[in-house]
Amino acid sequence: MISIKNKEDCCGCSACVQACPKKCIEMIEDNEGFLYPQVGASLCIDCGVCEKVCPIKNQKIEQSFKQTAYVVQNKDLSVLRESTSGGAFSAIACWVLKQGGVVFGAGYDDNLNVLHQYVEDERSLFKFRNSKYVQSKIGTSFLQTKEFLQKGRMVLFSGTSCQIEGLLSYLRKPYENLWTVDVVCHACPSPLMFRKYKEWLNLKCADEIRNIAFRDKHYGYKYSTMSVFRKEKDYHEGIDTDPYLRAFFRHLSIRPSCFNCAFKKIYRPTDFTIWDCFDVENFCKEMDNDRGVTKVLCHSSRAQSLILNLRDYLSICEVSPEKIIEGEKELVKPVAPCDERTQFFKDLNEMPVEECFEKYFPLTMRHRIEKQVRIWTNRLGIYKFAKNVFKKINGNREVKR
Repeated sequence: MISIKNKEDCCGCSACVQACPKKCIEMIEDNEGFLYPQVGASLCIDCGVCEKVCPIKNQKIEQSFKQTAYVVQNKDLSVLRESTSGGAFSAIACWVLKQGGVVFGAGYDDNLNVLHQYVEDERSLFKFRNSKYVQSKIGTSFLQTKEFLQKGRMVLFSGTSCQIEGLLSYLRKPYENLWTVDVVCHACPSPLMFRKYKEWLNLKCADEIRNIAFRDKHYGYKYSTMSVFRKEKDYHEGIDTDPYLRAFFRHLSIRPSCFNCAFKKIYRPTDFTIWDCFDVENFCKEMDNDRGVTKVLCHSSRAQSLILNLRDYLSICEVSPEKIIEGEKELVKPVAPCDERTQFFKDLNEMPVEECFEKYFPLTMRHRIEKQVRIWTNRLGIYKFAKNVFKKINGNREVKR
């Protein structure tokens, strides 16, 4: 039976749970809010299926193959506004739905918890737009995907690379009617941290939260903004001043497996890999309008054909695969561990949330000034120049977006 002795060896994809023929495995949340498989030993028949479908226990050797690459921007301005970057996923999803297919992605439930779910019409695609900076619950989405595929339905499944490789391991054979899109992720943040963050927001203001957008374009595409939409007064804070984003980029709140991610690589088993194109000026000046642009790496010939057939939805510029991945650390390199992480989760569980956030994320005048500098340099079109100057002044240390 599957047994997790080291938490770095489990990405939480839940392939083992859905593959178990006796249904004797369940995902249990630990004190950090992450899910891990737990086996009911009395029901287990030692078939070994759970270990056979684990994408970490059965890592594939990365092998090079021909790829094509593009930078794209959705032509529908309303879709572009709702999307984290350039709306590439929405265009692919619309095509699949028009073929009578089904689209899986990460969206909110009624309580603003993030879980994988599926939609069958274009009007519902808004659920999957905008990044979800929290690890989604996979639930039974792998099982549902297999059922749709076996019925001959086309399926598009989107998620992080560990989730997609978990799905492919679970399916155990290729399906011509399956399309996969993996989103390049920095790391997977804790659902517990997200619950505490919502608690903190409610303490600040009792007004009902209608929606939370992790990468809203309120201040423009290049300035990451956490936007909380309420009935009366909305909340818009960025990487300098929002505690959730500050925890994420300090690596305080992320899953242990992310520090040794087994899925950071260039050649992936998916159809598409998509991520932000902040340096769009190096590829296509016509798209450099601060509305968002997506980099798309196609790993299959059919993926290339599909992208080129989406010109009604997308503005498309083909680029070289070598250039598009140049300098993209998040594509190939796991994040660095944080020394404060263990103590942070201890405090998060034991301290009042306001006290904990004040301890780790005090809001100083420096943070407020940095926020305004980022906003105005972005509005003036000199954000990249200012960022490079700041990096040189600070010894070329990494400056987060």
